[in-house]
Amino acid sequence: MITVNARHRQRGMALITSILLLIVLTIMALSMMRSYGIEERIAGNTRDKQRALNAAISAQQYAEWWVSSGANLTPAACTGVVPSTLGQVCTLPPTNLNVVPWAVGVTYTQFTANAGNGVVSYLNSATPTAGAYALAPVFYITDLGVPASGTGELYQINAVGYGGSQSTVAIVESTYVVSTNTPQDPTQP
Repeated sequence: MITVNARHRQRGMALITSILLLIVLTIMALSMMRSYGIEERIAGNTRDKQRALNAAISAQQYAEWWVSSGANLTPAACTGVVPSTLGQVCTLPPTNLNVVPWAVGVTYTQFTANAGNGVVSYLNSATPTAGAYALAPVFYITDLGVPASGTGELYQINAVGYGGSQSTVAIVESTYVVSTNTPQDPTQP
C-alpha cells in the first residue's frame, strides 16, 4: 500500500513541475518576442536617421558645388525658401537652425526624382510611403566675407535632411572657401 501512495504523490509532483516549467518557458518566449520588437524599432530608427543624414550631406555637397561654380553669388537678405535652380546667398546667418522645417533657404530640388524607376523621392506629407522622404532637403548659404588669407570668399553652408518622417531630422554645417588664387609651385621663382 505504501508504494501505491508514493506513486500517486509522484504523479502529482510531475504535473506541478510540468506546469511551472511551461509557465517559465512562456514568460521567456514573451520576453524574447518583446525584445525582438524593440530591436526592430531601433534598427528602423537607425536606418531612418542615416537616411536623413545622407539627405542633408547631399544638399550640403550640392551647395558647395553651387558656390564653387560662381553662379549668382551676390549676397542678399533672404526671406524665404527658393528652389535650387535659383539659389541664394544670404548676408545674415540663420537665426535658429533647430526649428524645422526652415522658413529660409534653398530647397534641394535635384534630390527628387521618379520613384517608379527605383529612385526615391520626397513626399510633403506627415505619413510618406515606404522608401520616401518626408520633405526635400534644404540648404542655407551665408557669405562670411574675405578669409584671413585675403583672397577668395568664405561661406558657411548649413543643410537639413529628413528621413521617412518629419521628426527624423539631421543638420550638417560646413565652412567653404572659394578662392580665385591659383597656388604656385614653391620651387619656381
